[in-house]
Amino acid sequence: MSGASAAEPASPSPSPTGPASAAALLDEPTVPVGPGWTTGLSLATLAVFMAFMTPIQILLPLQLERIAPQDKSAALSLVTGLGALVAVLVNPLAGAWSDRTTSRFGRRRPWILGGALAGAAGLAFTAVQHTVAGVAVGWCLAQAGLNAMLAGVTTPVADRVPLSQRAQVSGWTGLMQSIGLVLGALITTLLVTGVGSGYVTLAVLTVALALPFTLRHTEPALPRELRPAFDARAFARSFWVSPRRHPDFGWAWLSRFLINLGNALGTLYLFYFLADAVRYADPGTGVLILTGVYTLSAAATAIPVGRLSDRAGRRRTFVVVCSLVMAAAALLLALLHTWPSALLAAAVLGAGYGIYLAVDQALVTQVLPRAADRAKDLGVINIANSGPQVLAPALAAPVIAHLGGYTGLYAAAALVILLGGLLVTRIRGVA
Repeated sequence: MSGASAAEPASPSPSPTGPASAAALLDEPTVPVGPGWTTGLSLATLAVFMAFMTPIQILLPLQLERIAPQDKSAALSLVTGLGALVAVLVNPLAGAWSDRTTSRFGRRRPWILGGALAGAAGLAFTAVQHTVAGVAVGWCLAQAGLNAMLAGVTTPVADRVPLSQRAQVSGWTGLMQSIGLVLGALITTLLVTGVGSGYVTLAVLTVALALPFTLRHTEPALPRELRPAFDARAFARSFWVSPRRHPDFGWAWLSRFLINLGNALGTLYLFYFLADAVRYADPGTGVLILTGVYTLSAAATAIPVGRLSDRAGRRRTFVVVCSLVMAAAALLLALLHTWPSALLAAAVLGAGYGIYLAVDQALVTQVLPRAADRAKDLGVINIANSGPQVLAPALAAPVIAHLGGYTGLYAAAALVILLGGLLVTRIRGVA
């Protein structure tokens, strides 16, 4: 029931701010992390998701509407689809190289800061593009840098946080996904005007928010003698984690994929749902209101439930509970097409997703096959986050057209989420 291989003995972990022995670097951590460490990592995580989500939700649609007003939907699908493909490829690759990094600054911090700088450069490049192809290239560059940064910010929880704190810390970092979307929307709609200035502001904030963690909190370096000799074939094969040899990892991956797919199906057409089914006068403002309600509700559950999970030492039960709560929200949207019901559904969905953000991330860190490959394996797990963003549009459109409209779409989302929650019970190595 640890992130390391069962064959690896546990021994005391280094302090999060001090040097470490070579053996302790790969052992299950036992020394608690402090509020400053958690805050720094949370700010870096906020930077990633603010830079990810704000362009997708606001800046790219506005930019492409000006460039190709007649084909804006197709252009947006092309640009975001290519960006998601880059994310699927780069995240595990960056994680694998992070695991092998022998910099004196540690394995993760160079990728966090380097990814932030590269992602910021990609955002700045995207800001000055005036063709669909240019925007696609810029967004792919931004995605490459930001996914390298993501590989760096997701792994310190497994590297440095003991099991007794893991869900609570995961709750703080996971909550940054929702806060990043809301904060980015507020910044780019209220504080700055113009698409170009929005991209530049995000670029500056991405680097600025990465600095506290990378500059203030040291980490042990990987000794060169612990880095395996590079073999291209072995390196390529390492990205396949056999579900037969590591069934808990496989079930965790599939459970996460399905829950995220259900969540993507539920949120993808929210703007059109408000406009066409609810008949809300200003669907753009409506989406922002629902996102705010969702975020506040997630904040209300993520940290307390994460703390409860850590104290109880249980993960699977909480993931099942969150899937039931999220499915109930999807069914509410399927059955009632009113503004009050949409507000209630946003609150319920946020409460469920807050539980999920805290507990599922902690669970995943406990089923990683090898401590030496934590970042690579978390990158493979992260495909279960980005993959549904690619698949959801292909599934949602025919469901809306041929299987009951929005009622069919949200009913399908509920079923997929419930299946994802059910499959987590197949995991045997985590309570």
